[in-house]
Amino acid sequence: MTETYVRDLREVDETQIAAVGGKGAHLGGLSRIEGIRVPPGFCVTTGAFRRIMAQAPSLDGRLDRLARLDPDDRESIRALSAEIRRTIEEITVPADLAEAITGALARLGEREAYAVRSSGTAEDLPTASFAGQQDTYLNVMGPAAVLQHVSRCWASLFTERAVTYRRRNGIDHRSVHMAVVVQRMAFPHAAGVLFTADPVTGNRRVATVDAGFGLGEALVSGLVNPDVFKVRDGAVVARTIASKRLAVQALPAGGTREVAIDSRRQGEPALTDAQAVRLVRLGRRIESHFGSPQDIEWCLVDDDFRIVQSRPITTLFPVPESGDQENHVYVSVGHGQMMTDPMKPLGLSMWQLTAMVPMHEAGGRLFVDVTARLASPASRAGLLDAMGKSDPLVRDALETVLDRDGFVPSLPDAGPGGPPAGAAPAPVETGPAVVTELIERSRASIAALERDIGTKTGPALFDFLLEAFEEHKRVLGDPLNIQVIMAGMEATWWLNEKLREWLGEKNAADTLTLSAPGNITSEMGLELLDVADVIRPYPELVAFLRGVEDEGFLDELVEFEGGTEARDAIEAYLDRYGMRCVGEIDITRPRWRERPSTLVPVLLDNIRIFEPGAAERRFEQGLRKARQKEQDVLRRLRALPDGERKADGTKRMIDRVRTFIGYREYPKYGIVSRSFVYKRALLEEAERLVRAGVLPEKEDVFHLTFQEFHDAVRSNQVDDRLIRRRREAFRSYHQLTPPRVLTSDGEAVTGAYHRDDAPDGALLGLPVSAGTIEGRARVILDMAKADLEAGDILVTAHTDPSWSPLFVGIAGLVTEVGGLMTHGAVIAREYGLPAVVGVEQATRLIRDGQRIRVHGTDGYVEILP
Repeated sequence: MTETYVRDLREVDETQIAAVGGKGAHLGGLSRIEGIRVPPGFCVTTGAFRRIMAQAPSLDGRLDRLARLDPDDRESIRALSAEIRRTIEEITVPADLAEAITGALARLGEREAYAVRSSGTAEDLPTASFAGQQDTYLNVMGPAAVLQHVSRCWASLFTERAVTYRRRNGIDHRSVHMAVVVQRMAFPHAAGVLFTADPVTGNRRVATVDAGFGLGEALVSGLVNPDVFKVRDGAVVARTIASKRLAVQALPAGGTREVAIDSRRQGEPALTDAQAVRLVRLGRRIESHFGSPQDIEWCLVDDDFRIVQSRPITTLFPVPESGDQENHVYVSVGHGQMMTDPMKPLGLSMWQLTAMVPMHEAGGRLFVDVTARLASPASRAGLLDAMGKSDPLVRDALETVLDRDGFVPSLPDAGPGGPPAGAAPAPVETGPAVVTELIERSRASIAALERDIGTKTGPALFDFLLEAFEEHKRVLGDPLNIQVIMAGMEATWWLNEKLREWLGEKNAADTLTLSAPGNITSEMGLELLDVADVIRPYPELVAFLRGVEDEGFLDELVEFEGGTEARDAIEAYLDRYGMRCVGEIDITRPRWRERPSTLVPVLLDNIRIFEPGAAERRFEQGLRKARQKEQDVLRRLRALPDGERKADGTKRMIDRVRTFIGYREYPKYGIVSRSFVYKRALLEEAERLVRAGVLPEKEDVFHLTFQEFHDAVRSNQVDDRLIRRRREAFRSYHQLTPPRVLTSDGEAVTGAYHRDDAPDGALLGLPVSAGTIEGRARVILDMAKADLEAGDILVTAHTDPSWSPLFVGIAGLVTEVGGLMTHGAVIAREYGLPAVVGVEQATRLIRDGQRIRVHGTDGYVEILP
């Protein structure tokens, strides 16, 4: 059967991306929507492109070389991609293919002017728009010129920017093909872009219209600032009319040129309000057809809108599904858990099944719906107070939403009949025995889990796990567990508040809690120092570790002097902490026990930076500082009016905080310990599916939810397409920045710090560990790539407990995410590190190697000259 190389736009739709590319498929879909006018045209299919590529065998070797180039090697990419483009443009279009294109032109009108537009198979997709990556040519006239520009479009698949974009998005050059759209030109009075959701805030109810005179090229290329109309619920709610000095217009003989706009017209709006509203109405129809917010290019011809392109807006953060049309306000779970990276479906569903409150998924992240708590004045105050203590930016964002009339309904408070939801639990007596009891309960529960899970396989394992998740929640929700956590936190708040009031001391609890007993996370960092002490005396062992690249190194250690002791020390450490890893709330992340090489760089830093016995010295030093601070505070209090009473109350709170604050880290340790037991059992089931030929790789199950995994084990069947789609979606989620607060309108609400106590230019954050330190900033996004020197200040997006081994070697901490009681803050205080968290875009605003000053008492960071 003869291949069809040309298809009329009216013959194609969104299902034919492989044949006509993303742009062609969307234009075909647009042309089928009632009331939407699309300039007529046709697509030159990807079959034509493949035929052209086959005519130049030399391209194969060049594509191989291109695939091997580093995405950052711009010079090599520029040179090689230019070679490939020249080769494609020089290929003679076969006669039958040229005839098919010119025949389609004849049917539309050979004397007409055309737009010739690239349409790649990996553009205008829900997860990657590829906007502007390939070329468009306007006002092309005559068959010969059209054929020439079709060749240029094929070649534009290999522009430097397109090649780099594909490499960064993990897309194979050979997997992408190029179709070309040839459309009759529209000569508009005005043109521009319509976003059916606000591209800045993400609000799906607010559409944004950018408009200018002449062809839309003036706006797209940045020649002029557009008029901007904001439209909500059928009305223009805001407009900005720009001074438009230039326009791009078509030339009679072909091509385009820039023209000056008459000075009397420069300040005129390109659209009337009524036209903007009408355009948005068309946009809503297009959005409904494609099922997602759209970025739409339009032209206005004789008061009639023509649509020349529509693509998904890929930068918007998705909205959790609520199942109703009510307003909802969601708070990010990841910001509280210090893990804002996307999670895989198994990790998401396991966290949802074991969480104490319902959680909603969007963009690979989890959110809690707080609408009901905001609606009731009593629970609202408690929620805002808790959020303010944890992360002031979340509180400010929630207050921003509350200030909007009617978005959150105000419900009457419940009548008498018990404490309000979220009320503080009854206090617990100060004493270490209660902490010991809780730890023993947790250990016993995990031991029982390990014992009982070993006999379960197949569907019975999943039934058992559902019961285990209930035990998981029972342990976590144990009233005594919550009482002890709250006791430590409340004592911290009491000390900071009262000592500031009585003595003018800021964050005094930071020093009073140094080296508090029983903190499993700070012990984890100190114990790795002890492991370094075992290895340090053996130079050959240290040299061997510097070359470690795989996970078999533990067995090889015994070949060196001191190797048996080193292996035993690392194994003992992994027995206690091997369930931990970066991003540990996601069960699919590799644990230290599964990938012990992760610890090697940190071990080597400890060996290089520290002297033997550093762990004990550091702990004792912190203990000494805390005792000195206690004596100093009590002495100064006793000198005040009513000083004995104040000193006695303070002493009770110091004892209380030192008794309970270390336990703050233990529940997370218990959760992660249980999760690793779940994971090992689930991976054994995945291996059975691999042996049965159901799955190619056991890690494929990470892209299934818990229930889907259960179904796969029962049926011995897995939908390969589902796993592929999930894998692609997960990759795309890395490009999204999760908001702290998200509304059901899709608006990402950003909070702000309302302070005037920092110098101009300082980066504001939340003070979580007192002191001021100046040093070299090390901007580190991957713990495994840390290369620290003594005195460095760690700057990163967020830390979880797995980062604490790095804390022993740094002088200060700056993070983008965090709160007063999150893990990084707790451990920074434990180790006496000045720390500021919640510094928006810290890893972008602070360059690696810059000198900075961290004001941990006042909550800001200065970048030094």
